[in-house]
Amino acid sequence: MSYLLRLVVPDRPGILGAVATALGDAGIDIVSLDVLERGNGVAVDDVVVELPRDRLPDSLITAAQAVPGVTVESLRPFAGPLDTHRELELLDALARVDEGTSAKLLAAELPRVFHAGWAVVLSAVGDSWEVAAASEAAPNFEGLTLPWMPLASPRLLPSEDDWLPPRWREMALEMMVSPYGGPGCAVVLGRSGGPAFRRSELLRLAHLTGIATTVATLPPL
Repeated sequence: MSYLLRLVVPDRPGILGAVATALGDAGIDIVSLDVLERGNGVAVDDVVVELPRDRLPDSLITAAQAVPGVTVESLRPFAGPLDTHRELELLDALARVDEGTSAKLLAAELPRVFHAGWAVVLSAVGDSWEVAAASEAAPNFEGLTLPWMPLASPRLLPSEDDWLPPRWREMALEMMVSPYGGPGCAVVLGRSGGPAFRRSELLRLAHLTGIATTVATLPPL
C-alpha cells in the first residue's frame, strides 16, 4: 500500500538521509520525494512510501518522527503513477491535442502532477462562468456562488472560506485556483482532508497553467 507523507524537517545536511534510514529500519520503502519549499530553517517535503501489508499506517508517523525535529504534517493513501517529469509530460500531451480537448486533458492530469484529489476547469462567461471540464471525484460546482470568479490572479482557497458549502467545509476541502485559458477563466485543484496547499504549490500551479495556456492555443504537433 502506498502513502503520501508530508514532512516538515529541519533544513540541514543529512536530515533526509536520517529520515530514509528511520523508514528503512521500519521496513518502509521510499518511492519518491518532492521538495515543496525551503525557508526559515525548515523544508517541506512530500514523500511517497510503500508500506508492507502487515504494517499499520501509524507506523509511518512513528518512524518519521523518531528523527529529532521531524514533524508529519499529513498522511494519506496514494494511488497513481509516479514520474519525475510529470509537468513536462502534461505540456507535451497538451501540445498534441486540439484546443477543444485541452481543458479535459488538463483536468484529468493535474491531480497526478500535484498529488491532489481532483481538478475542475472553469470558463468565464461574461460575469458568470461554466464548468468546461472536471476530473473524476471532483465536487459539483454548478449553481455555486464563486466570489473569486472571473479570476484575476492565482489564490489559495482554504477550507474555512465563507463561500464554501457547509458539506465542503465538513470535508476540509482544500483548494487552490489559477488562471487558465481566456480572460477570467480558471483551473481549480483540490483535495479532501488536507493538507492545505502551500504558497509554493500555488506558484508552481500558476507557472504551469500559464505555460499550458500558451501551449493549448498552438496548432497540434
